[in-house]
Amino acid sequence: MNSSKKKIGLSNIVGIFDSTYYNKLSIKYSKKYQKKKPFPHIKLNNFLPVNIANQLSNSFPKFESSNWIKFKKYGKNNNTFNRKSVQDERKFPLKFRSFFREVNSRQFILFLESLTGIDNLIPDPYFMGGGIHSAKKGGYINIHSDFNWHHKLQLHRRVNVLIYLTKNWKKNYKGSLEFWSKDKKIASYLPDFNSTIIFNTTNKSFHGVPEPINTDKFRRVLNLYYYSSNRPKNEISEPHFTNYKLDKKFSKKIKEGILSVKKAPWSAQLIKDYKQNK
Repeated sequence: MNSSKKKIGLSNIVGIFDSTYYNKLSIKYSKKYQKKKPFPHIKLNNFLPVNIANQLSNSFPKFESSNWIKFKKYGKNNNTFNRKSVQDERKFPLKFRSFFREVNSRQFILFLESLTGIDNLIPDPYFMGGGIHSAKKGGYINIHSDFNWHHKLQLHRRVNVLIYLTKNWKKNYKGSLEFWSKDKKIASYLPDFNSTIIFNTTNKSFHGVPEPINTDKFRRVLNLYYYSSNRPKNEISEPHFTNYKLDKKFSKKIKEGILSVKKAPWSAQLIKDYKQNK
């Protein structure tokens, strides 16, 4: 191992999901995951080796960093506030860059397939909408269902993995992830340090963080999304972006041309930026 990698702890990060601990974990909880309401999901505590979780937490980008994509400062009647993300891996701290390659690895994908029962999962090397996320006091995101189609990869979105990295989060800080069935909250989970929440994504997997954060601590989370080339027929509908209208119905008929990368400017811009050395 290169000595520079030893100094920054990369030797500990590489291959962490090779451990049989994760094989056993997926088998142990697969039935529980797949039966969970209002849609398949699970919260797993102490998910990473504690030294890795500590390294990532201690290296987390500062909220004031210029590397973040800053979400719009919407007003009280809109859908998100005081949240930022980094989705360009060139701007990830090196430890995170190494870790994100591990969660895109064969072993981690097999862990997810074993847990969720969804075959042929594909990671997103572009981290579209994912990556490193942070929110500060007052931050929230209203209940929604996620975008269902990755225009760049031409794949269906199937599974979300959220890994939390803020130490000593307390209940009165709020900022819990909530799962809803239309107009009713079914489950709520605190963003406890070194926990992960994994869940299936469909047009009906309504979730969000609607209670604004009530602490000066930053709510730190890694967002990872996984895809497949097909999905059950009853889950297929026209591509859409993040949907905050819980009663909205989507057409089951896919219009010609709607799957094109050109329909998603963000995806289309990636290759343009690359060619311009951006």
